[in-house]
Amino acid sequence: MTAVLSALTDLAATELATVTGPVLLPGDGGYAEEAAGFNAAYSPSPDVVVGATTAADVAAAVRFAGRTGRKVAVQATGHGLMSTLDGTVLVSTRRMGAVSVDPLNRSARAGAGARWREVIDAAAEHGLAPLNGSTSHVGVVGYTLGGGLGPMARRYGFAADHVRRLTIVTADGEIRAVDAERDADLFWAVRGGKGNFGIVTEIEFDLVPVTRFHGGAVFFPAESAADVLHAWREWAPGLPEDTTTSVALLRLPPDPALPEPLRGRFVVSLRFVHLGSAEEGAALLAPMRAVAPPLMDLVAEMPYPAVDAVHMDPTDPMPMWDRGAAVSALPAEAIDAILAVAGPDVAAPLAMVEIRLLGGALARAPRVPNAVTGRDAAFSVFTVGVLAGPPVEVVAASTAAVVDAVGPWACGALINLLGQAGPERVGRIFAPADRARLLEIARRYDPAGTFASNVVIG
Repeated sequence: MTAVLSALTDLAATELATVTGPVLLPGDGGYAEEAAGFNAAYSPSPDVVVGATTAADVAAAVRFAGRTGRKVAVQATGHGLMSTLDGTVLVSTRRMGAVSVDPLNRSARAGAGARWREVIDAAAEHGLAPLNGSTSHVGVVGYTLGGGLGPMARRYGFAADHVRRLTIVTADGEIRAVDAERDADLFWAVRGGKGNFGIVTEIEFDLVPVTRFHGGAVFFPAESAADVLHAWREWAPGLPEDTTTSVALLRLPPDPALPEPLRGRFVVSLRFVHLGSAEEGAALLAPMRAVAPPLMDLVAEMPYPAVDAVHMDPTDPMPMWDRGAAVSALPAEAIDAILAVAGPDVAAPLAMVEIRLLGGALARAPRVPNAVTGRDAAFSVFTVGVLAGPPVEVVAASTAAVVDAVGPWACGALINLLGQAGPERVGRIFAPADRARLLEIARRYDPAGTFASNVVIG
């Protein structure tokens, strides 16, 4: 610590002397590893990395950034990394991973660095489950502040709808306990507005009484892509709220870790989670199973902790470029437009194009209002390109082509599934009154624009 601080100004030494975690500068041992994120397309190079262990560490980092004219970035797992973080103070929260469960109140608390896997396992001991995302590898806080669209979403809504209270460090370096009664405007904004208002150091949220589900994935071959997508768009809207589903076009690598029938192939993956009985689930899925012979059918009864088996998202860092939109309808023309730019006959550098069914509880206003977008959308369309060969301009154009293909039916986006976007595009996904309110709250709590969020609202 002394060697690091000696390389900083006297002011930095004063502000950061109380930090209990590592404070690292470029060239220090561990700097690159601390700054690295899941998205390997970027090599972060912040001016300073603060490996926070407490809310007080976070507050010290924010005060230091403010007094030295730097912006503050925050990172737990780095799944949302979309820049090199030049000129910033990066607060790494990965050491703040504490998780606790209160089974009587059906709630959990998670630190800023906690991942969903820790919450899932802790909750399962009490017959409960959180509203995690498609992979338990991502962080709890960032996912939830962006809304949080998970495998039980149509039954329970967005994860942000179930936040009870949180602790946040604002731009003035103050540690605030925030809920529906204390700093109600800030509580509204953070749940849906992500990192534009401060750094959340702890979050408390509801758990739900779920121990199992009937679900998994059914994989179809490339030649069945059109039939499966057209059948899915007609079938999915009639499902009950106990069922959450998506369908994805996947270009899979020749990875030995993949099952042999999928290795190196273009496949269509039907994702399915049903919270009712196995018999009900099988009956609901039967029409899609009859569309074409599958390569693999992995749908079965599963304990909730096995939920990663539905999407089977990658867990190793990879260089990515993503883009997304929400749509109000998905007519046959929209499916044809997607296939024309991303189907099996197109040489596109896209690892995935996924269409998720929304509606159900997602469409209803939460008990405590928040800033989450997408409630009026019927489907979400999201695509990921891998920057492993083609230049970034080619990959970016391919992801944009998918969003453009559904443009006639677009109605904004989910902020977690927006992908690379400037402030103007981010601002457009909010209703005008909500956007104005968010900007006013941001000016009130962060007038200098301290936080270098990946989704700045303009």
